[in-house]
Amino acid sequence: MTQNIKLTLAYDGRAYLGWQKTGMGPSIEATLQSVIEQILQHPAPLQAASRTDAGVHAQGQVVNFITPRPPADLHRFQLSLNSLLPKDIVVLLAEIMPLSFHPTLHCVGKEYRYFICIGPTQLPQHRFYAWHVYDHLDLSLIRHALPFLVGEHNFAAFCNVKKNAHYTDYVRTIQTLEFKELDEQRLCFRICGNHFLYKMVRNLVGTLIDIGRGKIALEQLASILHSHSRPQAGVTAPAHGLFLHQVFY
Repeated sequence: MTQNIKLTLAYDGRAYLGWQKTGMGPSIEATLQSVIEQILQHPAPLQAASRTDAGVHAQGQVVNFITPRPPADLHRFQLSLNSLLPKDIVVLLAEIMPLSFHPTLHCVGKEYRYFICIGPTQLPQHRFYAWHVYDHLDLSLIRHALPFLVGEHNFAAFCNVKKNAHYTDYVRTIQTLEFKELDEQRLCFRICGNHFLYKMVRNLVGTLIDIGRGKIALEQLASILHSHSRPQAGVTAPAHGLFLHQVFY
C-alpha cells in the first residue's frame, strides 16, 4: 500500500551547500535521499518545507516522500536511517501522513532562530553556530526597532536576488520578532512568520544589528521598509548563526 512518510530532521549545515541538490557539492537532500533509497530499494524523491541555504542549520526541518513499499516498522526505519546517515544529520521523527500532505504547500508558518555572540571574545564551542559581533551593541535601540518589522509588509528591501527566482509578491507577515539575552554573552533572535523571502531572516537580523551598532539610524527603518530596495537595508547576517527551528501545520 502506498504511503506518504513525513520526516522531521535536525542537521548541522556546515558541511553542506544547503538543502537542495546541487552539482557543486554535498547537500542535505541528496544525502538523505541516498540513504532512504538504500533502505527501501526504490527511487524516493523528497519534498521539503524549507530550502535552507548553505551553512544554515535545522532543528525541525520537515520533509516527505511517497513509497509504494512502506517499511513494516516505522520506528525501526527511523533507527536504520540514523545508523546510515552521517552524524551531522538526524531523523527526529517519522510519521505516516495522508497522501495529500505536502510539507511546503500545507505549511502555515515557520520559526527561525538566530544566535549572536557579543563582546570581545567568543567561546570556541559557539564559533560554528553564532555570529560573533565585536562591536558594542545598543540593545535598547534594537528593541525599539522590532515593532516596525512585525505585521504584514512588503519585505522587498530584505530580499536578496536569487538566480532563476523572480518573486511577484514580496508581501509577508511576521508574527513574532524578538530577542533574548542568553548566558555567555549571547543573543537569540526568534522570528516567526507565514512565509519568508530569500535570505529575509538573515537580512532582518543584519539590519537590526547595524541599528544596534549605530550604522543605521533607528529613524531610517520605516523608510528602508517602504523603499523596497535591498541596498537600503543592512548587511546579510552570516549563515552559520541561523537555525530553522520549527515548521507549523
